[in-house]
This record gives sequence, C-alpha cells and structure tokens, in this order.
Amino acid sequence: MERAGLSAQRPLVLDVDGSVGALPGELRLPLQHWQEAVRFGCGLARFARFRAAMEAALPRQHGTVLMGSGDFHHLSWPLIERCIAQQGYAPDRPLRVLVLDNHPDNMRFPWGVHCGSWVRRVALHPAVSHVHVAGITSGDIGRAHAWENYLAPLRAGRLSYWSAGVDTGWARRVGAAPAFRAFDSVAQLTGALAAMLRAQPQPTYLSIDKDVFAPEVVRTNWDQGRMREDEAMDIIAALHGQIVGSDITGDVSSWRYATWWKRLLSAGDGQDTQIQAATLADWQGGQHALNLRLVEHIEQGGQP
Repeated sequence: MERAGLSAQRPLVLDVDGSVGALPGELRLPLQHWQEAVRFGCGLARFARFRAAMEAALPRQHGTVLMGSGDFHHLSWPLIERCIAQQGYAPDRPLRVLVLDNHPDNMRFPWGVHCGSWVRRVALHPAVSHVHVAGITSGDIGRAHAWENYLAPLRAGRLSYWSAGVDTGWARRVGAAPAFRAFDSVAQLTGALAAMLRAQPQPTYLSIDKDVFAPEVVRTNWDQGRMREDEAMDIIAALHGQIVGSDITGDVSSWRYATWWKRLLSAGDGQDTQIQAATLADWQGGQHALNLRLVEHIEQGGQP
C-alpha cells in the first residue's frame, strides 16, 4: 500500500458558501461567486466551466477538501477524477471510493449533475473498482423511490448501498440484490463495513457527507441519518494506510435560490436552506468542532 501522506498536507477549503470555519494550516479558495450557479445542481456545460476555474486554482498537493454545504457534494466528482489522474489509477490499478452519506447520491437528474446524482458518474469510471455508499437510512432507496435510482452501476456490480432500517426488497425484482447490504442497525452496518475494509485493503478515496450523522452529533440542513461519531471514526480507523484522497461536506449555510427549479426541487426534497441567524451560528459551531476532529482522524488514517 502506498503512503498517502495526508498528514503532511494542508486541508483545502473550497469556500463556495462561507460555511467552513478556519482550520489550522488551511488553504482556502474563494469561490462564493459560483454559489448560485452550482449549488444543489446545474447543467453540464456550466459545471464544466466551474470545474475548469476550480482546477486552475487548486494546488497540486493538499489534504482533506472541505466544500461546505451538502448542496455541493457533486464537487466530489471532479475531485475524485483529479485524484485518479494525478496518482495514475487505471483498470489494472484501480481506486476504491467510500462515501458516508444518509442518501445514495445515485438519483436520476435530467438537467446535468446535482448533489444527489454524482455517484453514478464516479461508479462507472473505468479506474474505479467500486463505490460503497454507507450509512443510508433515507427512504431514497426504499420502494417508493426505487424508480429514481440509476440501476446501471448497481446491476454492473460497481456500486453498493449499505443501509439500516430501509426495506430494499425491490432490488431483487430488478436484478440488483447483490448491490444492497441491509442491516437492522447502523452499529451492525459500521461493524461489517470496518471488517470488510480491514480485510480488503485498497487505495481508497473517502467522502463524508455529515448528514450521515444523527442530529445529536451535528446539525445539517438535510434529513439526517443515525450514525454516531465513534462509528464513523471506527470506519476511518479501518482505512489506516489506505486513504489517498478525502473530502468532507454537509456543513450548514443559509441561502435562498434565485433559480426557480432549485427552489422547487430542494423544497420537494425537504431541504431547509433558510435558517435563523442564531440557530445557524449554533449549528456552525458544532460543525466546526466536528470538522477539526474528522480532519485529524483522516490524517491519521492516511498514514501506513
């Protein structure tokens, strides 16, 4: 296993929404002028323009990337592809991707890419061996929303859902049952996942959306899962010596979309993007403290 070297690198903040507090030794890219354009989602042409601007400003080497609200989780897509290109991953030397998230982020989106659709693009990349999305307690993978999930990466054996307390029986009827790892509790899920990661070491990109956590751990503006902080830390510890890239999203910020379809779709998803100032400050304080702990633990996990 290669030395990831994350502990010697500085955390990188993609400052699109001003929600990420200052981190020791950080690098910070001012990108707030892109907020309305890419927040929640956008067309592929616009996303390509943002990606070009972002990549032109990125340092060649950096540590964990923090990108603010979970509304920007689709920024993981270009970050993972950049990791692949820089480190030379290929079909015969692939990269594994682990996403901790309360949602599958593999949902249909007809207008380009958004924070809930990007996983399909990563899972079908020829240099990615497999994407594991773990910690799902959302109904997004339940029977009522089955039709919204992209089936191609699930059927192809490129993507797995690790869920707790969700009825996923529909997967058998569409030939995708092997892609679903269902558990009665998040504790059982995290124990099985950590055991798998230890038993099958591989270069891994780790992406954390903090909506995977229970609300008593941290507050986000999306519906949240039930993972405890110590369970997430156990998963990171199981990746010791395997982490070659990482990002964190799920911070919280207040925003009113100027784009009509973003207002419509985010409301339909139950998202709360307009938060009172006192509440926002309290939630961001908890977010910042958790960011510090996660970054430190990931750095330790990046060492062989």
